[in-house]
Amino acid sequence: MFNKIILAILGLGLLIFALDSFKSQQQATKLYWFIPDGMRAEENLFTVYKWAQEGKLPNIKKLMDNGSYGYSIPDFPSHTPTNFASLLTGAHPTVHGVADGPMHIEGKPLDKPSVAGFSSTAKKVSPIWKVMEEAGKKVALLSIPGSTPPELKNGITIRGRWGGWGADTHAVIYEPAQMLSQRQKEGRGFRLFYLGQPLTQFVEEKALGNNLYEASLSAYGAKFTASINSDSVIFSQNGKTLTDLKPGVWSDWFPTTLTVSEKSFASQVRFRVIKLSENGNFRIRVFFNNINSLIVDPSYVADEITQAIGPAVDFVDNWPPQLIFEDEDKQTFLDEAMDSLDWHKKATDFIFKQYKPDVFIQDTYTPNQMLESRWWHRYIDKDHVDYDPQKADGAMSDILKLYQGLDSIIGEAIKNADKNTLIVLSSDHGIAGLHKQVRLNHLFAQKGWFKFSTDPKTGEPIIDWKNTKVVYLKMAHVYINPNGLGGDWKRGKGEEYEKLRDEVIKVLRELEDEDGTKPLVQAVKWEDAPKFFELPTDRVGDLVLEVKKGYQWLEEPDETLKVFTEPLTSGYKQANNPRDPDMWTPFVIMGPGVKKGYKLPQSISHVDQMPTLLKLLGVKIPDYVQGRVLIEILK
Repeated sequence: MFNKIILAILGLGLLIFALDSFKSQQQATKLYWFIPDGMRAEENLFTVYKWAQEGKLPNIKKLMDNGSYGYSIPDFPSHTPTNFASLLTGAHPTVHGVADGPMHIEGKPLDKPSVAGFSSTAKKVSPIWKVMEEAGKKVALLSIPGSTPPELKNGITIRGRWGGWGADTHAVIYEPAQMLSQRQKEGRGFRLFYLGQPLTQFVEEKALGNNLYEASLSAYGAKFTASINSDSVIFSQNGKTLTDLKPGVWSDWFPTTLTVSEKSFASQVRFRVIKLSENGNFRIRVFFNNINSLIVDPSYVADEITQAIGPAVDFVDNWPPQLIFEDEDKQTFLDEAMDSLDWHKKATDFIFKQYKPDVFIQDTYTPNQMLESRWWHRYIDKDHVDYDPQKADGAMSDILKLYQGLDSIIGEAIKNADKNTLIVLSSDHGIAGLHKQVRLNHLFAQKGWFKFSTDPKTGEPIIDWKNTKVVYLKMAHVYINPNGLGGDWKRGKGEEYEKLRDEVIKVLRELEDEDGTKPLVQAVKWEDAPKFFELPTDRVGDLVLEVKKGYQWLEEPDETLKVFTEPLTSGYKQANNPRDPDMWTPFVIMGPGVKKGYKLPQSISHVDQMPTLLKLLGVKIPDYVQGRVLIEILK
């Protein structure tokens, strides 16, 4: 009898073991989620799945063949902070609270943002990494908007973008001081709210004779000397020569010490001469390691990554279109973009092997900046004035190289993942063609509602908030108060307020481009923002504006007061209707519990992704989640 009991216990144990083994084969326990910023995907032009089927994106094809795929629709406005929050919380902005990048709330002045959408503190509910950590998972985050200040207690947070935390060391472009006036005329894209290190510095140069010039370059407490002649630049620091560079060549990396917010740290720097002229004009780019001990938690991870794979070219971070003027910039930009993708590929492999996370969520900003730039999108957009079928093939070839770089990063994840890992590719928003900017504050200035002056030296606008009654602030918000917008902002009320608000709506509805096109799609009052846009009432302006595709609302004023202007860029994402296919993104998922080779018949919502992943991982879905589980992709 005793032996029978022992055999029964052993048999039960074997059964439990077998069930557990079966469960482990069926239940995902790990997650790799790749969310490249601005990865457009749709069926007509950015045919990601067609490229994959043709063998041009082999790793995405592997995900498709062994998993499910389709298109995902972002929330309004279709840009980064809002939609990373939607993806990572499974909720719309009415719940997660991120209605924009810079946001304004009652009781705070409008002359600077009061809530930063890129900060982790902007979210009103927990993102997936907090949910997963509470479920006992080890989490690693790389370049994720909204992840800093760090929220993880035991995980790794590497360079959360623009979160108001750490030391973000953007690259800097240097030009002679005499170029400033020219740049102003070309349109420097002035910002109402200037925050952080200038991305372009105009420096005085000293003539040394014999066509030799010298300029001092400084950033983040570091100082370099550039000795310039007609064909090369010698860079030195503290009297020591670092390198002698001809145009179009990147230097090696050199050690340096940087200081941000009175905190010094070790870093690395490299140089590139973009352009030289015989008259002493120059265009120089100084690039700093995008990873340092102050922007990584825990801090030691920064040194480990740098030593293992080299200084970080995290993403083409400071190439906003307004800073790109020279044809020579294009190759520098493209080289940097490819370097960024290569670094991310190496980082993916390193993080998997070194830290062995259960959950690894990764972003790269490179596709967003490339597809927004002035050189690519305009040649493939048939509605753009610069559309050129002869240049379109070359432009698409460059874009495909970008997507192949993303594909190679996925390949590293596949190589490192085990059989219980979900591998997911998605993005926050697509990129729409851009043809015209609409400078709404110029319109309001013409009506006498917006008052400003211009700094005579820099051309930067100085807003007279006390006497300004109406102002547009990005991405889609108009603030209105008949008594002026100075001091602590309060939501207007009463007959005079409603009269002015209705008048502003009327002016916006009547606004026409020279060809008769009306850029306004709809102007929604703040109290109706949840109904029309799923936006929270406490973080929107008095009006929320949707813009017609091809147009962009722009807040920056200048002395011209022109309402319609030509943009330097050719692609953008903003207050467009997110249901436009140009704004769609890919959604591809492979792993335990997912159907193989299944294409979703209809586009999904961004908020559907998180609950689906939690379901597959066996983690309880929080009550605040508004998305649905995509049961159609489940086995």
